[in-house]
Amino acid sequence: MPPPENDVPFTPHESLGYALKRAQQALRLHMDRRLKAFGLTAPQYNVLCSLEAEPGASNAQLARRAFVTPQTMQSMLVKLERAALIERTPDSDHGRIQRTQLSRSGRETLSKAHQAVQETERLAQAAASPDAMKMLLRVAEALS
Repeated sequence: MPPPENDVPFTPHESLGYALKRAQQALRLHMDRRLKAFGLTAPQYNVLCSLEAEPGASNAQLARRAFVTPQTMQSMLVKLERAALIERTPDSDHGRIQRTQLSRSGRETLSKAHQAVQETERLAQAAASPDAMKMLLRVAEALS
């Protein structure tokens, strides 16, 4: 049955959701290309940034910030630890909880990676309208 005359048919590839996902994917791919020089992916960079902001964060805290499951975060942390970018120690009160912090090498790598990511951010901001970030945050809030 065709839609009523007043209704416009839904075209998913012209939707706000599709545009947001396409922009997010392009941002992620650009960041991944820039971060490859430092042996990092965008999610790993996110983890290092989270540890810079919150040294000693737990696996669960990091997973929430990175929008991944604790299991996924655990495998990311193992890779970052093997690369000597982070250090993990048992929590003094809860032995099963591992506290994670940047290693010296992690801080140095993150400092360089920030510069690469800032270039991606500059390109994205130059392509966006001046109030784009506020609009995106309003969308996120409205859908939360």
